[in-house]
Amino acid sequence: MIALIQRVSEACVLVDGCIVGAIDCGLLVFLGVEKGDDEKSAHRLHEKVLGYRVFGDENVKMNLNVKQIAGQVLIVPQFTLTAETTKGMRPSFNGADPKEAERLYQLFSKHCKDSGVHTENGIFAADMKVSLINDGPVTFWLQA
Repeated sequence: MIALIQRVSEACVLVDGCIVGAIDCGLLVFLGVEKGDDEKSAHRLHEKVLGYRVFGDENVKMNLNVKQIAGQVLIVPQFTLTAETTKGMRPSFNGADPKEAERLYQLFSKHCKDSGVHTENGIFAADMKVSLINDGPVTFWLQA
């Protein structure tokens, strides 16, 4: 699994012009599910995302995670993160089976919610419009 995380001061996802998920200070997580990912991958990546220290402490050093600042998480499914891009000028998509990818996306989201973090979601396989204010900018690519 791949998580492209961005520290944001706000973010939202729209589908058909309607807001389906929105957060204030926290993490925008673009989540890609790769072929071979499983429940362990979802659990391991959720722990990494929620534990990753990207928020400033009293000395403005990146030393706090999203839970420590009582931040929020917006999870957006993004199959393009798993694209093969090393050959040619067009990405190829050979990722996880869509049903399995959606199941693991939902499991990842459930893990975040069960951890006590306010969690919002995009809609799997929908045409989404994502707006954000990247705080920093701070962006990291995490894998499990």
